[in-house]
Amino acid sequence: MPDAPEVTPTAAESVPTPEVSDDFVIKSHSTASGLRYTSTTGRMVLRKEEDSAGKTSGFTAKAEIFLVAYTADSAADSSPATGTKARATKPAGPVGANRRPVVFAFNGGPGSASLWLHMGLLGPRIVDSGDVGNMVPAPYGVIDNPESLLEHADVVMIDPVNTGFSRVVDGGTTDEFHSFTADRDLVAEVIRLWVTRNQRWLSPKYLIGESYGTMRAVAVARRLQEAHGMNVNGLGLISTVLNMSTLDFAPGNDTPYPLHLPTYAAIAHYHGRHGNRPLPEVLRDAEDYASGDYVMALHLGNRLSKRKLDSVVKHLAEITTLSESFIRRTNLRWDYMEFATELLRDEGLMVGRIDGRFTGVPPRLQESHTWHDPSMRAITGPYAAAINHYVRAELGYASDLPYEVLTPRVQPWSYDGFEGTPVDVTGDLERLLIEIPELRVHVDYGYHDGATPHYAAEYVWAHLLVPAAARERITHHYYKAGHMMYLDPAVRAAQLASLATFVTGE
Repeated sequence: MPDAPEVTPTAAESVPTPEVSDDFVIKSHSTASGLRYTSTTGRMVLRKEEDSAGKTSGFTAKAEIFLVAYTADSAADSSPATGTKARATKPAGPVGANRRPVVFAFNGGPGSASLWLHMGLLGPRIVDSGDVGNMVPAPYGVIDNPESLLEHADVVMIDPVNTGFSRVVDGGTTDEFHSFTADRDLVAEVIRLWVTRNQRWLSPKYLIGESYGTMRAVAVARRLQEAHGMNVNGLGLISTVLNMSTLDFAPGNDTPYPLHLPTYAAIAHYHGRHGNRPLPEVLRDAEDYASGDYVMALHLGNRLSKRKLDSVVKHLAEITTLSESFIRRTNLRWDYMEFATELLRDEGLMVGRIDGRFTGVPPRLQESHTWHDPSMRAITGPYAAAINHYVRAELGYASDLPYEVLTPRVQPWSYDGFEGTPVDVTGDLERLLIEIPELRVHVDYGYHDGATPHYAAEYVWAHLLVPAAARERITHHYYKAGHMMYLDPAVRAAQLASLATFVTGE
């Protein structure tokens, strides 16, 4: 009998693309203190329930989200070195319920992967980078985190779409996730799915975000509450921005100028421009002036008398150590990068934006405005090397994809829903504080942070419309450091100690 003729499938009959699936790698580890834990590293496939003409057509894969989850092997044992049981802070709850806190963490950007919080603060292993003035040279290293938050809570690090190894599925639309609303919903869905699959609905849950990640944390917490009935126990806000109008140097918006003044003073102080004056005194003077005469001068505009203008220029020069001629030329208004290029111009240097303690040579010595940031130049190399080595060599996750550290691939970023108004999540925070009476908020500030100044964040807290009892659930922690305050080992230890208190509720 002759062989049947070979049939070549038509395009319509071609073999379908294999369905994507999770690709997690699971490994066992232990900390220096003896805590045994499991790492789960890989990409979680997010699917969306499709609906056409009123009929459900199943779940369609949309994105593959990279995450690293660290879970203690014994939730009851938080003191592995001695074998003693953790002191219970709440009733044990239902049999079989894991009552160990779980922290979900991410950075911001938009466009930043979670490597900064992961390898700088929260993970059991961190980058050996050094700090300003003592940076470790290439090829860098990865070391144990002596104060890992894993000793007190499970930790899940999340990279949104197109950051880290996260991507849309083949054939998907990248722009679908590059907006405030879509990003919020995606991260909330990652958390809901992880909590559900790991049976952690009865665990205390905390969100920790940095920079734009603080805005994301508030929005995601509200989304989890409204869409899924999931109440989080706490929000950890590191280098905070919740209302973009406090940072937006747009024509007609005078709000950011006085809110940056104390940061200018602190950075000038770090670089020796205030002599022997103590930093608290410098900050107090700057904050007093920022909330008084400076605001009034900006409000009056060209109605300001010459005598008063001269007085304001003189005071601003004393606080910032910028020249009076510069302050006059800018009409009392300059943005952070203009400050960064002007402060040390006579030394041929500029200061960093993410961390004003760092200095570098600008692309051009006559530069008046640039997005070149010496602090990001200094720290990106160590962190990129650490995450790329650590994920592959120690966590066992193999990928030929580039790990996107801080990518422009998410641009343009859409703030849909905020047309004609400032991008602002303080309303969400107000409702969370009112509707979840046990919700606590932990806030970390760096005095030398030019990206999210501490006084701008304080402005937001001062305008929250919540009862006094709710404001008392917000704790504030200040450090002589920048945006990534954990670069300083001493600051990192203090920061982790306060975060441990925060997540354990003690």
